[in-house]
Amino acid sequence: MALSRRMAAPVVFVVLLLVATGTCAAETVTARVVADETHCLSQSHTFKGMCFSSENCASVCKSENFPSGECKMHGATRKCFCKVVC
Repeated sequence: MALSRRMAAPVVFVVLLLVATGTCAAETVTARVVADETHCLSQSHTFKGMCFSSENCASVCKSENFPSGECKMHGATRKCFCKVVC
């Protein structure tokens, strides 16, 4: 019983390490695909106030005929920027 308790921690650690490594590899491939696309940004003309929700920003950008949008820092404030693949 004492041997199995001593072996449990390293076995759990190795399993978690393998799971984490698999997840990171998938994210790297996804990041590589997104990096190949160049996005052009344009500050929204109709969004009012500071941008706290990228979902709100994307909704406003869609009304301005952009496919998506996100909040980004611009100086000391967060503004809504609409994105399109260039």
